[in-house]
Amino acid sequence: MTLLVTGSIGIDTVHTPHGTAEDVLGGSAVYFSLAASVFTNVRLVGVVGEDFPEHHFDIFKHRPIDLAGMEIRKGSRTFRWQGRYDGDMSVAQTLRTDLNVLGEAGPRIPPSFADSEYVFLANTHPVLQRELLARLPKARLIVADTMNLWIETTRDDLIKTLSQVHGVVLNDAEARMLTGSTHLIEAGRKILQWGPRFVAIKKGEHGAVMVTRDEFFVLPAYPTLHVIDPTGAGDSFAGGMLGYLASVGRTDSHDLRAAMARGIVTASFTIEGFSYTGLIRANRDAIEQRLNELRRHVHFD
Repeated sequence: MTLLVTGSIGIDTVHTPHGTAEDVLGGSAVYFSLAASVFTNVRLVGVVGEDFPEHHFDIFKHRPIDLAGMEIRKGSRTFRWQGRYDGDMSVAQTLRTDLNVLGEAGPRIPPSFADSEYVFLANTHPVLQRELLARLPKARLIVADTMNLWIETTRDDLIKTLSQVHGVVLNDAEARMLTGSTHLIEAGRKILQWGPRFVAIKKGEHGAVMVTRDEFFVLPAYPTLHVIDPTGAGDSFAGGMLGYLASVGRTDSHDLRAAMARGIVTASFTIEGFSYTGLIRANRDAIEQRLNELRRHVHFD
């Protein structure tokens, strides 16, 4: 089934102990789309400014990603982010953020996308997430992401948005901030009380935990030895998850576990290069190989 994603498309400059990547393609919708397209067709909805470099469109030509929902807005400038990772690279230090076009009206969903059944609302203002969702009346699986900014400044709006979705993806710090619970299983269960059926909590190098109303499931991260740039890993995790779920058309307990494993493995490619260079090496065969390795690592009697 076709999967629609709406979120940021931007230009990043990233500094890590391994070097600097200047003016590279970034944004939550970009990483999500490239990851999800390994498993299914993707409809990308987003907006950039007229300064968006044309060569950045090239990467999408080699994936089943429909760009009919991508708007190039005249008179506007593209979202830009500059950040630095030090030490173990577990946390990004934001050096500069220029919202530019992301501070304007949201993107438009083309009529040809209105029948989308699988939807991922990547990180943006929760009111905008609801406005976009209202234009997708046939959505049968809706998953949302968020961040600390919205938790701190628009918490009530965020909880209202969460009441209208089926799943939530966020990291461990965000889950604790949102719920006030230090225990992640407890935090996940509190989020479920607002309406979602499942919560996927990302833990960086420690993997992820899935919490549903009946159970929880924990997996470690794939043991990547060469971490170059963690930017986009969380969005790639979500893309792998939702791409797999859309490909099988089911969301039972077994499928959610399988989806989370694929999200973890897909993200392991992203962190092995700057921008999307690691992620483009991810295909079904490469992901299956790492899945088999992960199965061996976690197996016990």
